[in-house]
Formats: sequence, structure tokens, C-alpha cells
Amino acid sequence: MIVVNPSDPDTVDARQLLEELSAALTEITGNSGKNSFDANDVRGARALFVVASTQAGKAVGCGAFRPLNETTAEVKRMYAQPDTKGVGAAILGFLEAQALQLGFTTLWLETRVVNHRAVAFYERHGYQKIPNFGKYIGNSEAVCLGKQLSPETGNP
Repeated sequence: MIVVNPSDPDTVDARQLLEELSAALTEITGNSGKNSFDANDVRGARALFVVASTQAGKAVGCGAFRPLNETTAEVKRMYAQPDTKGVGAAILGFLEAQALQLGFTTLWLETRVVNHRAVAFYERHGYQKIPNFGKYIGNSEAVCLGKQLSPETGNP
């Protein structure tokens, strides 16, 4: 069983998971993604950072969202350790449910076109390609996806 809980991105477990994510992204895309993440963005009002753990307490994944405007939040730093089943889905479901409770109706995210596994994961969970937004506009290496949230979204 996977347990997802709010956390601070500067805890030991969170920092370890974020470093693992950065290493994986560097391997896949050539860029760690560190420059696109500010921990303070996920500490504010209507923002959230979470860590997923096994029942035994081992941290195995993380994720976050930050507000873009009143109705849209951006998913950031989604990661599940390799060979863990259901962790990504548990994190994403939790983030979606929490975003809905905070009044967001849409989640957007960006990943790299070459990150086929991530794109397929999000599409399996109802995300669809949207026009690139923010700093990703004009970046042909980036793909942006979005999802309309509803009360049936997520499983906290």
C-alpha cells in the first residue's frame, strides 16, 4: 500500500527523491529540470508538495503543484522510483483531489517530448496535449498536457 502525505520539499526524503528525479531527467532529456522548480512555489497558499511512502515508511515518490491562476495549477516534480507499482498513479490522484479541494478546475504540466514514458503515463490518466504555456511557448522540446478536474477526479 502506498501512502501519500503533504511534505516540505526540503525534508531529507524529499531532497533525495528530487535528486533521483533530476538524475533520471538528465539521462532521458539531457536536462535535470532543476531550473524549472522553486521549492517556495509549492509552499504557498493553494500549493502542495507530497511524498509517497510504502507502508513501512520508505519514501518512493514525490510530486507537487503550484497555482498558475485562480482556476489552473501546474503539476511539478512528479517522480516514482523505478520498479514501484502504482506510486505515480497514487501521487497524481492525490494531487488532483487536493487541487480540486483548493478550487482548481484544471491541471497543466510540461514534460519533454523525448520523455515518452511520462507522456504515455499522463495520457493514460486523462491528460491531453495543450498548447505550450508560459516559458514553454516556442520550445519544440517541450510538450504540455492538461486535464479538466471533476469531483470524480483523484482518489485521496
